[in-house]
Amino acid sequence: MQDSPPPGSKENDMSKHIARPNFRARSHAVAAGHYLAAMAGHDVLRDGGNAIDAAAAVAFCLAVLEPHQNGLGGECPMVVHFQGRTMAVSGQGTSPRGLTLDWFREQGISLIPGDGLLPATVPAHVGTWLVMLRDFGTMPLARVLEPAIDLAGTGFAAYPRLCEAIAGARDRFLNEWRSSAETFLRNGAAPEPGDRVQYPAIAETLRRLRNQAARKINRADGVQAAFDWFYKGPAAAAIQDFCASTRSRDATGRDNKGFLTVEDIGRWKPKREDPLSLQYRGVTVHKCGPWSQGPVFLQQLAILSGFDLAAMEQGSVEYLHLLIEAARLAFADREAYYGDPDFDRVPMAKLLSESYNAARRAMIDTHKAAEGLRPGDLSEHVPLPDVSTALPPGAAADIADAHTADTTHLDVVDRHGNCVSATPSGGWLMTSPVIPDLGFPLGTRGQMFYLDPARANCYAPGKRPRTTLSPSLATRDGRPWLVFGTPGGDGQDQWTLQLFLNIVEFGMTAAEAVEAPTVTVQSFPGSFYPRSCTPGLVACESRIPIKTMTALQEMGHEIEVDPAFAHGKPSVIRLLEDGSLEAAITSRAEIGYVTGW
Repeated sequence: MQDSPPPGSKENDMSKHIARPNFRARSHAVAAGHYLAAMAGHDVLRDGGNAIDAAAAVAFCLAVLEPHQNGLGGECPMVVHFQGRTMAVSGQGTSPRGLTLDWFREQGISLIPGDGLLPATVPAHVGTWLVMLRDFGTMPLARVLEPAIDLAGTGFAAYPRLCEAIAGARDRFLNEWRSSAETFLRNGAAPEPGDRVQYPAIAETLRRLRNQAARKINRADGVQAAFDWFYKGPAAAAIQDFCASTRSRDATGRDNKGFLTVEDIGRWKPKREDPLSLQYRGVTVHKCGPWSQGPVFLQQLAILSGFDLAAMEQGSVEYLHLLIEAARLAFADREAYYGDPDFDRVPMAKLLSESYNAARRAMIDTHKAAEGLRPGDLSEHVPLPDVSTALPPGAAADIADAHTADTTHLDVVDRHGNCVSATPSGGWLMTSPVIPDLGFPLGTRGQMFYLDPARANCYAPGKRPRTTLSPSLATRDGRPWLVFGTPGGDGQDQWTLQLFLNIVEFGMTAAEAVEAPTVTVQSFPGSFYPRSCTPGLVACESRIPIKTMTALQEMGHEIEVDPAFAHGKPSVIRLLEDGSLEAAITSRAEIGYVTGW
């Protein structure tokens, strides 16, 4: 155990920490990673828009306000409850059709880098929201985009984390990515907190979307025209030209171009599908499919359902040990089986079955930590690959980590009970150069593919990488009950699981649930380059008592102590029986905000 605070310190106090009020509303609520984005969504709802209108307004604002955590070049999966139907939306880009597994082999690349243009997939953020607005929105596109255009064009106050991200990338901008320097630096310097930052090229891109829509009389036709401008018109051409003409030094040590073409971009569209669902203690949780990390949440619930968690003390050694062991089993299955079901045989029905999870549950020793990754053997369905490590033979274990970004999240509930849980991510300012004509960088989500054909989630042209993005929505008796999520890569379906159990098993309020200290299992290969793995490692926020961490260590867990509020930025909106709403976002988010009426 490392860097432990002294016994009795405030950082070891397990008392309920509530830094922000348990927000209550009677009509609608919005939770978002930045307060200005939350206010934009609130204003849309006050003006008569629905949850889709408001969520889209929030998402476009977040792409401007948090360019180190998401952007127009990234992606945005979501789970939506609209007019009585719950659906998952695959707002995930696909790989270039002109880039093949053979090309990687010929170049001697065994691990896709996390930076540059080589790992770019089709930008999905813009198109996902436009299609949802076309089919379910009510407001003109101009009204939805207005706040984001204003923020990008007029500017907003820089805040510490944004300044730190830009400062960290400054040398690369000045030496390699001049377009990024022109976008994010002023006279070669990163902004200071409180400085006004503006992104005129992004504002212009959003105006062009707005103007395309304004040319049509019918609202839906206008949104479709905006979609076509981006995916079949000038924006797609600008992306293709930039990829073909630009070479960017990446973690391979080489200057590589991008492979996206107008054909790749023009063929892409978001998919709406039935969510994967699991009932737990009378609550049905809905998640995205195995092209995301979402089913891991359900697998953990299925394993834990055989234990009387409510009889345990929240945060006790017994409870945390079960959480850790269930996570290890579920994430081992993620490594073995998850991928794009359009390409990979993912035995999801078996993985979520009671019989399978009863067998997995029986593997847990309630007094001792397990060793190694132990995916279930489903060889009758698909071959069981070696998932002990992500690093291919001969790969260096100390490869420099090129992934230094995060993600954001938003939740919206409108006056009609329509709900959106969305997790925008990718297109990070520090991992890929800005496209000058458009003002934003491409995403680097392709780094999540493997290059081993024996594994699920192996690279293929036109395929979705299995991401970590994992919005969440729960219903009770068919009606929405909980909308929640968090940024945080591989930790998302651990921290949100703990949030969920805090409410369902331990009766916490929303504010108590998002602030409670958490543990994070890190004993499986990470999803981001360089895909590192530390067997047996569990990170504990320092508010967990020393005696608890010591007991876990004695059970065989390798304990690492993180700062008191280090794990994720969870938010939640709860729909109460009296029709009112309860909402919260953790103080970990710093600039995150909940609002409503």
